[in-house]
Amino acid sequence: MEQAKPLNETRPEPQARPSVGAYLASHLRDYGMLLALVVIMALFEYLTDGTLMRPVNLTNLFLQNSYIIIMAIGMLLVIVAGHIDLSVGSVVGFIGALAAVMMVEWELPPLVVVPVCLLVGFMIGAAQGYWIAYWKIPSFIVTLAGMLVFRGLTLALLEGQSVGPFPKNFQLLSTGFVPDLFGAGKPNVTAILLGVIAASAIVLLAARARSRALKFGIEDEPFSFFVAKNALLAGAIIFVAYLLATYRGLPNVLITMAVLISAYTFLTNSTTLGRRIYALGGNEKAARLSGINTERLTFLTFANMGMLAALAGLIFAARLNTATPKGGVAFELDVIAAVFIGGASMSGGVGKIIGAVVGAFIMGVMNNGMSILGIGIDWQQVIKGLVLLAAVIFDVYNKNKSR
Repeated sequence: MEQAKPLNETRPEPQARPSVGAYLASHLRDYGMLLALVVIMALFEYLTDGTLMRPVNLTNLFLQNSYIIIMAIGMLLVIVAGHIDLSVGSVVGFIGALAAVMMVEWELPPLVVVPVCLLVGFMIGAAQGYWIAYWKIPSFIVTLAGMLVFRGLTLALLEGQSVGPFPKNFQLLSTGFVPDLFGAGKPNVTAILLGVIAASAIVLLAARARSRALKFGIEDEPFSFFVAKNALLAGAIIFVAYLLATYRGLPNVLITMAVLISAYTFLTNSTTLGRRIYALGGNEKAARLSGINTERLTFLTFANMGMLAALAGLIFAARLNTATPKGGVAFELDVIAAVFIGGASMSGGVGKIIGAVVGAFIMGVMNNGMSILGIGIDWQQVIKGLVLLAAVIFDVYNKNKSR
């Protein structure tokens, strides 16, 4: 009679990991837009004779796109949940107007104005989320109404005129820089040190995540690709930090963006709440049957979007040093385009925070590069529209290919 094999002899042989080429082909959605960003930056760096990556222009690139990136983070969660928010541009303008009235006309200090404006933004998002989540009114209709309402309220608050300037300590929200703690002047040693710390933290977290995945046998990324990817990423972060250090250092708004990107990446990747948002967008009925409170989740995504739009409105107003009736016009188009270019799916359930940030940078680099080249706003709109269409076609192609 044949003896039973010991348990350690019955384990299946580990499967061979795919080659780098096969891995990239199967993860085209994740890395395609990142590669596109690198190609677009290299192209404009060449076409502008090196102007794009000059420290002063790089600083302006972060300042000009900070509010788009901040709103793209919130919009990603809304789109992943299967909805859309068309009101964010109007909320930006309204919050900027509210902050201007409170600080310039009522002479309230920024320490009071900023939290009040963030709370108002949260309440705006919550009000819209209430009708969408609990009354099942389509988000397109509710937020389209919000876009009109808050554009009108902005005009009413400002009485059709620009209001400013703002106190210096409020302007630091957007135009301030992290001081050099070592007092070395140029380059800013603190900026370089923070860049090295950020790069090291990203590499260590990636190594820890890979080790944990290998322990459970779910890691299919080739080791050579893992090393090359993280080495390039760390090198890029340190290089950008050095370039910024040779000008005025790290902008305050860049620190704000880094904190938000880290927090929301952790939320979406490592928390139950994040996984439930993806489940909601993937199949709302199945999510509800599995015990997820889909109404509350939808409500929270819109409340969060309102708060981030308010933060973007404050940063935008601080950068301009004035609130204008036209503030935030068409911002919703750039934000939604950034999320879709970054790999989010139109049907919900798919998308990453880093992807939305990459999409926002693609839009920002294109805007900046075309402006340096003197391309008119008319052709800029045409080119951005074609890029958005190409990103959506790419998404549909990948979806059909995977079936």
